Amino acid sequence: MTSRQPQQTQTQQREQEQQTQQARIGTSHVPLRTKLAIVSVGLLSFVGILTETSMNVTFPTLMVQMGVSLATVQWLTTGYLLLVTIVMSTTAYVLKRFGARSLFIFALIMSVIGTVMCLVAPNFPVLLAGRMFQACATGIATPLMYQLIFTRVPLQRIGLYTGFASVIISLAPALGPTYGGVLTSMWSWRTIFSGVLPLLVLIAIAGLVSVRDGAARQRPSGLAFDAVGVALLAVTFTSVLVTFDAAGVGGWTAPGFWIGVVACAVLIGLVAWHTKRGTRRIFDYSILGIRAVRLRLFSYVGLQFINIGMSFILPLYAQNVLGASAMQAGLMLLPGALLGAVASPVAGRFYDRHGARGPLGLSVALVCAALALMLAFTHSFTLVLMGVLYALLRVGFNTGFGVTMSDASTHVAGPAKSDLNSLFSMMQQFAGSFGTAVVSAVISAQTLVQPAAIGAVGGSRVDFAILLALAVCMAAAVVASFRLARRD
Repeated sequence: MTSRQPQQTQTQQREQEQQTQQARIGTSHVPLRTKLAIVSVGLLSFVGILTETSMNVTFPTLMVQMGVSLATVQWLTTGYLLLVTIVMSTTAYVLKRFGARSLFIFALIMSVIGTVMCLVAPNFPVLLAGRMFQACATGIATPLMYQLIFTRVPLQRIGLYTGFASVIISLAPALGPTYGGVLTSMWSWRTIFSGVLPLLVLIAIAGLVSVRDGAARQRPSGLAFDAVGVALLAVTFTSVLVTFDAAGVGGWTAPGFWIGVVACAVLIGLVAWHTKRGTRRIFDYSILGIRAVRLRLFSYVGLQFINIGMSFILPLYAQNVLGASAMQAGLMLLPGALLGAVASPVAGRFYDRHGARGPLGLSVALVCAALALMLAFTHSFTLVLMGVLYALLRVGFNTGFGVTMSDASTHVAGPAKSDLNSLFSMMQQFAGSFGTAVVSAVISAQTLVQPAAIGAVGGSRVDFAILLALAVCMAAAVVASFRLARRD
């Protein structure tokens, strides 16, 4: 009798999943509780990302008030992004092992603790510790938001809801510099954290009412946590960022950079070996055997690399070359952020009705055009021109970002959706930190041999060329995916 229970449980799970899938296919209605749950979890992710990008404009102030160097204060961003990436690498396991409600409550508690610690931080170590608590919250909340969409929203409306989710992921980094710049200029950097506390209260009320386990909860037997795999990924990601930081400090010929390159190559090899030979898995890597998933993952990572890289380059150019204030630099990005927010759900709805070809084709075309114009007019930049070109870039980014993940999710089924969700979320987060590391290293290396303003211009041009080359490769991947779809 005992030996049959696991088989019966697995059979019941499969039957329940099939019934849920049929119900999702047969209706386009999304219950109010589901909508509220997605919004609650999404806003929790929004708070984490907003405060992360808001802190970038506070670095000069924090260096003076807390007596730390730029290399030290940057860990408020670097350390945060690293921990978010590491936490996201565990979510393929976590989303299957724990219920949505438990994960929401855990993330909410981490966010509140981190926010209060940052608000009252008497010194830099406490401030950094608070940021790490917030990183844990964001690392759980973002994949959980997508999991709720992929498991509870009818298939014919996945694109629309993923579009709204991508607004949260992409709007917060663009609003962050404006939010942080305005509050820091008018009051104090601490108001960045006090300003989100009322929102956290509303999130707690809405989430506790709406977030339930339901179909999002899965407990497959024999699931084991891959601690070695997570540790290898953590060390590898950290090494990549430290390596490019070494290039920014000592230039591309610095011994530390090339030693880091070799170390990263070895670590990547160890990750690959563990993936093939290890007895446990962070993800179900078999989903990468699907060519369509690989192509969409490349586009997804490339879009985020460009998005976060540009949010670093343009404010820096505005302040160091054009002499703009932190507030002006942040406001310069605001129109593009708002236009992008509108583009995401529109593109998602179009995808639901007509497929991925239109949104993805338009996305790569606009991104390539914006980067080409930035490269051509770098020496003629004004705040207005940068704002216009950034808006063009943001519309292109938001048109394709959510659709890319939505379309990838259609190529996997069942528990594999958790693996795809975790993989895409983790790589999206690492793409942001890696993009920042690369573009900042290029500019920093230029300023080692040129005056700061001239080096910022030259480094920005090199960055635009790198990002344009990446965008062209993304366009090729999109075209290849269209041909693959025609053959299928």
